Amino acid sequence: MDIKKKDIRALSLEELKAYFSSIKEPAFRAIQVYDWLWNKNTHSLSEMTNLSKSLREKLESNFIINSAKVHSFQKSVDGTIKNAVKLYDGNIVESVLIPTSKRTTACISSQVGCSLDCTFCATAQLERMRNLTASEIVDQVNLINKQSNEYHHKPLSNIVFMGMGEPLLNYNSVINAIQKITDLKGLGMSPRRITLSTSGIPKMIVKLADENLKIKLALSLHSAIEEKRNKLMPFSLKFPLKDILESLKYWYAQTKSRITFEYIIWAGINDSDEDIKALVMFCKQVPSKVNLIQYNSIDDGIYSQASNLAVEKYIQHLEKNNIIAKIRKSRGQDIDAACGQLANKH
Repeated sequence: MDIKKKDIRALSLEELKAYFSSIKEPAFRAIQVYDWLWNKNTHSLSEMTNLSKSLREKLESNFIINSAKVHSFQKSVDGTIKNAVKLYDGNIVESVLIPTSKRTTACISSQVGCSLDCTFCATAQLERMRNLTASEIVDQVNLINKQSNEYHHKPLSNIVFMGMGEPLLNYNSVINAIQKITDLKGLGMSPRRITLSTSGIPKMIVKLADENLKIKLALSLHSAIEEKRNKLMPFSLKFPLKDILESLKYWYAQTKSRITFEYIIWAGINDSDEDIKALVMFCKQVPSKVNLIQYNSIDDGIYSQASNLAVEKYIQHLEKNNIIAKIRKSRGQDIDAACGQLANKH
């Protein structure tokens, strides 16, 4: 890594045009370079063969491409692949390829470590080292797309921001990455196939709603009882449920996109009739659906999966109140790749 050189992927198309103008090159050179970087996924300036050799050499003397690479990976018995992705500075994040018969989904990270303190999540035990750049987020998508084609013989179909970190606390890079992923000059993926999962930061949800990105939004809820949620997710003391609810109403008003509530049920913690009633009341206040998520142990001995009877009771009450509810089965548990298990043991 050359710290004196700027990563060329940090430049917008307009900034590239300004650079080429400054060296007396036509503006279409910027479009050519942008295409190499974001459509062709090139990681070497020397590969840009429609530029003259002298121009490529000039770019190489001023810029670098800080690529992310798969450092190692593990394959689960169910086909899930967990990647340790090494960044240019030696930091490592984890990302996951989740295959089903109909789709392949990339679960990608937005931070090295995590800014939050959810007591049931292994990632939250890690110190947040830094935010990822937009290009590092896009690299994860490209790496998983390559694996999807190689191991499952079909391109990546969906992306979820559910890996390491809180996406809304790395807002600019995440938005920039989504724009690159959905841009026809970039990866060209449909925004409808992208879901951003947040633990709930009201002002950032409002800001996201105004971006008009046409992506989907998921919220890690886990309890609709304020005091209980604050114990599960201590940072939420700063963000009361009433404020989160108002931001979600704004989200729906702006986007007409139904919110997905992610909800783990634990034995003896949130498996009572009171918990069910609170969730139903919360869901009724904004168009939403519920994903009931299987708890994946992080060996802390505090939490344990609720009984099938408790889960079924949730399903019955939600459906009785015309709220869509699904049980989301975990994938990749045998390689610690399931929800809440990304702990960067590398």
